[in-house]
Amino acid sequence: MFDGQFRATSDRTLKPVGQQLTRTGITANQLTVVGITVACAAAIAIGNGALRLGLLLLVLAALPDVLDGAVAKASGTASPRGAFFDSVADRFTDAVLFLGVAWHLSTTHPGRIALLPMAVMGASIIISYERAKAESLGYDAKGGLMERAERLVALGLGLLFNFLLIPILWVMLALTLLTAGQRFVKVWKQASSEVPVAARRVPVSARARTRAQDRRVARSTTRQVRRRSQLRPPR
Repeated sequence: MFDGQFRATSDRTLKPVGQQLTRTGITANQLTVVGITVACAAAIAIGNGALRLGLLLLVLAALPDVLDGAVAKASGTASPRGAFFDSVADRFTDAVLFLGVAWHLSTTHPGRIALLPMAVMGASIIISYERAKAESLGYDAKGGLMERAERLVALGLGLLFNFLLIPILWVMLALTLLTAGQRFVKVWKQASSEVPVAARRVPVSARARTRAQDRRVARSTTRQVRRRSQLRPPR
């Protein structure tokens, strides 16, 4: 939901911040590594029952995650490699944080309730995979009620009000599964149409590549004809 409605506004707001950070020499990859490190510290704090400290570290871990994209754009270093690194880092930090919550619940609550955050993590992996696979096929799978930003906000509320942690996790699980269903239906409808979004863009670039190939073939043929005429014996 945040990604679909507020991403453009957030990018415009963070653009000057990214420019300021770029002047200090900080790179986007460095911010990503800092975010991973702080998230691991947050998971350890949560697992040991220091939920308020975990909340503070969660907020601190979210800051580099928000700013790394702005720094990459401001410094002109945005690339597929950086996007891939950032995406993998997001999945890793999500897993670490929910593992910390599972660790905490396993020591404070009897039974199998510690599996609840693991279920949330599993559902979140499904919606991340749906988006990645859909975009690789040329479809749009953005949107939904419980994307990554909403999950982190909900987890923060659960850490702040620890008596609501388990109910919030149940709500997160339900909404994350609902988001998975929303994305599935969205892509299914797109895939049921004649041509995917990306495929509609292919003919233009394909025609350009074909014209370039034709020009190369023509030049090569011309050179071969010239060579043959030079090698042909005089009559």
